[in-house]
Order: sequence, then structure tokens, then C-alpha cells
Amino acid sequence: MHVPAIDPSIPPTGPGCVECEQESGWWVALRRCAACGHIGCCDSSPGQHGTAHWRATGHPLMRSYEPGQDWWWDYEAGTHAEGPELAPPLAHPLDQPTPGPEGRVPPDWRQQLHR
Repeated sequence: MHVPAIDPSIPPTGPGCVECEQESGWWVALRRCAACGHIGCCDSSPGQHGTAHWRATGHPLMRSYEPGQDWWWDYEAGTHAEGPELAPPLAHPLDQPTPGPEGRVPPDWRQQLHR
């Protein structure tokens, strides 16, 4: 069965990284899968769940889930991409800090970044 790379009708799975929320973890920035709405954390985050989601599902396209950002990434091509307007919301809530979530980001988070 072929899974479309983009389904603009599917809303995001929530305000934060699905796996980080389940593990009581934290993230630097968030990414949204264009095929299924899964919210995962960026590659600078300890969990790198956005990339893990792509590897597990084969869903190649994601969009930033940060307020004020509208860029896309194609994991298969390793390049920036373009896509249509997705179902709202287009970013996590403005009162949610980056990195986040509030209360779980360690004081030394900069030393824990993946580079």
C-alpha cells in the first residue's frame, strides 16, 4: 500500500513530540510529518524523534512546527522541500517555550545538543 507523502487534511498529533511526551523527555524544536501529522523533535534534540519517525514509517516530508517558521524538509532527498498549507495548527502554542516543554528542559540543555 502506498502512503501519500502529504495529506494536508490531517491535523497534528498534539502540541509536542509524541515520544518525548511518552518518555517525559524534552526537545529543542519540533517537526510535523506531512503524511500523518506526527509531531517529533528535531535532530538537535536528545531523542531525534522526527528522523526516527521517517525511518520507521518512510514518510519523507516534514514541516517545521515552530511559530513563525514555514520551511519543509525532505528526508529522502536530504534537501529543503515545498508543500501545501496543512491543517491547523501550523505550530505549537505560542506559550510553549522552545526548547520545551516547560519544566522538563535541563539547565545544561545546550551541552546536550546533538550537532
